[in-house]
Amino acid sequence: MYEHRTEPLLPRRKFLRRLAMHGLAAGGMVAVSLSLGILGYHFLAGLSWIDALLNASMILTGEGPVDPMRSRVAKLFASFYALFSGVVFLAIWSILVVPVAHRLLHKLHLEGKERR
Repeated sequence: MYEHRTEPLLPRRKFLRRLAMHGLAAGGMVAVSLSLGILGYHFLAGLSWIDALLNASMILTGEGPVDPMRSRVAKLFASFYALFSGVVFLAIWSILVVPVAHRLLHKLHLEGKERR
């Protein structure tokens, strides 16, 4: 998927395409994670669709819950969704940072070779 250190730096156009593909993957992860949260808050916590969206969005972004959870099942779901959201947050940022970090390291490696 990525060029080897002995290969030339990826052209800008292809790099921007790679960034876009990583952005789509990250966006897909956000959409799936948000959908899971909305469904869980709606069906397990008994919240309306808009309140479920609000709670799922707030948890997924790390802000915290809006509505108190009344039942044991709702509290368990909210706990697991919060843990899941923390992992997803890290995964999404990793997906977005990897192409930029790889290009930077690849460029530094190529410049170091030229100086020798």
